[in-house]
Amino acid sequence: MLKLINFSKIYPNGKKGASDINLEVESGDIYAFIGHNGAGKTTTIKCIVGLQEITSGDILINNISIKTNPIECKKMIAYVPDNPDIYSTLTGIQYINLVADIFKVDLDTRKNLTQKYAEALEIKNELNNQISTYSHGMRQKLVLIASFVHSPKLLILDEPFVGLDPKASFIVKEMMKDFVSHGGAIFFSTHVLEVAEKLCNKVAIIKEGKIIKSGTMEEIKQDSSLEEVFLRSENA
Repeated sequence: MLKLINFSKIYPNGKKGASDINLEVESGDIYAFIGHNGAGKTTTIKCIVGLQEITSGDILINNISIKTNPIECKKMIAYVPDNPDIYSTLTGIQYINLVADIFKVDLDTRKNLTQKYAEALEIKNELNNQISTYSHGMRQKLVLIASFVHSPKLLILDEPFVGLDPKASFIVKEMMKDFVSHGGAIFFSTHVLEVAEKLCNKVAIIKEGKIIKSGTMEEIKQDSSLEEVFLRSENA
């Protein structure tokens, strides 16, 4: 579903944001992408979704290159950034409908899915209010709903649990599990290692733009916790 092939990103000032990364996310995977601040997580994610140009290598979405066919790739992706800066003058339902229009979701489907996810995340009664009145957590819920409404093949999430209360975090995790059980794939960054350990079947650790460990969660953990593995890799 998602394949990074010798992917590198070098900025104009010469700084390496990502260096020779190879990894693969398959249908049914919830794949954790972890590393300290500045390690290259967000850079990699922005290149995956086509917000930044790739310096070398390639990134494939369902075997289609984001470099040569970005529109087709973006049709299959939903992206939730680490900071949900969205159109504050729109109401919540207007924002969802905007996204649904872009992805050509029919009226019945968007209505049913919006109701399903808005009720689950307890934001249904706020959808007619302007986004400018929303808290960070409410904005996070809104962009997650908009992402699920157009039924993507691949979810790219950058710190999706930031700003969510414990109940909402639990519901989002259940939504993620249901999504991959129906053939979707999820690639997400997080600093909450306990969540990654319990939720994900695969993990990659990035340090200074390079992947230093990747594989199934059990392969990476072995007899340790993910937190212990991460701290050892950071100190190596």
